[in-house]
Amino acid sequence: MYLSVDKVQPLHDYKLELTFENNETKIFDVKPYLDTGLFKTLKDEKFFKRVKVSYDTIEWPNGIDLDPEILYEKSEIKNKEIS
Repeated sequence: MYLSVDKVQPLHDYKLELTFENNETKIFDVKPYLDTGLFKTLKDEKFFKRVKVSYDTIEWPNGIDLDPEILYEKSEIKNKEIS
């Protein structure tokens, strides 16, 4: 079973603050994906910031999305120092 994404907030340095349905907030780093396939389009910071919640995950206007299980498993618990 996976947790749905309820909120997404783009941060600096290609990171996303994600709030999941259990109210846990985590930070996901998109940088490792930026040199592969369609993810290259996310290097444009203005475009990267256009991320939104779509159904139970996140999505950009060009249809790029990430599996909510990956988002949860590969993200780190939010540190108070990250903003």
